[in-house]
Amino acid sequence: MRGFTTVRDCGGADYGLAKSVEEGYLIGPRLLFCGHAISQTGGHGDMRGPGENWEECTCCAGLGRVVDGVPEVRRGCRDELRKGAHFIKIMASGGVSSPTDRIGNTQFSMDEIRAAVEEAEAAETYVAAHVYTARAANRALECGVRSLEHGNLIDDSTIDLLLEKEAFLVPTMSTHEALRREGLKNGLSEDMYKKVHEVVEAGHRTHSRASDRGVKMVFGTDLLGAMHEHQLTEFEIRSAFQSPAELIRSATVTAAELFQMEGQIGEIIEGAFADLIVLDGNPLTDIGVLQAPDRYLKAVIKQGEIFKSAL
Repeated sequence: MRGFTTVRDCGGADYGLAKSVEEGYLIGPRLLFCGHAISQTGGHGDMRGPGENWEECTCCAGLGRVVDGVPEVRRGCRDELRKGAHFIKIMASGGVSSPTDRIGNTQFSMDEIRAAVEEAEAAETYVAAHVYTARAANRALECGVRSLEHGNLIDDSTIDLLLEKEAFLVPTMSTHEALRREGLKNGLSEDMYKKVHEVVEAGHRTHSRASDRGVKMVFGTDLLGAMHEHQLTEFEIRSAFQSPAELIRSATVTAAELFQMEGQIGEIIEGAFADLIVLDGNPLTDIGVLQAPDRYLKAVIKQGEIFKSAL
């Protein structure tokens, strides 16, 4: 009901949820999912604390699948694809919400990352990588990763590679702003909360620079739990350095290109899925029109079916 007819989930959603939406048992946007994100031991998908030791654990908190070494990476990717994943997600750097790593960590060896990319390409799909720093991002891009998720601490060397490889950057600025305001009450520990401040201000600088240089940027939020209500604030935050037209493209045609769904979603053309929204206002002159669906969003049509109509 916020106007999104397709969403991409980067850790946790599964075949059953996507199929339930597809078959009409649940009302929601078309769901593209990676299944469990692929993480090394002690990586961003490993939610075991330093005092916990579950040697048999392969999936932690519904988010990550812990693997080590090229054979385990291959098997993990193949298994997620077997279970219906539309793409592969790897944790290639430290993160905010993981208990035993640091933001600056690189994760997985180059051979392990290449193995994930090879398995995705064999299945005619791609790898998205959770990264923050330039060091982690550059390693991922050199190995063939298609999209960088977050990327707050990248630099010009990363931007050069994004352009050279024709890869995508998915800033998730709304989640970092929300975590700075609400992270503690939504379950972050003090140590996790301290990591947030490392990435917020840096993200404003790096994403603005990437946009100025023409990097392909996709709309994304990465919001956790109760903070999903802030989804539409991503438009507001990124309007500081992107025009309304650029923001709309990031959530439509550029997203479709990343998802390998050009001609199906993100544009109104013959043969596409007939996903449409109707607005009482012009978001090209006021991006705020997209941020107040109760006021401006009059109709939502997905694959030709009307899900909301206030016309």
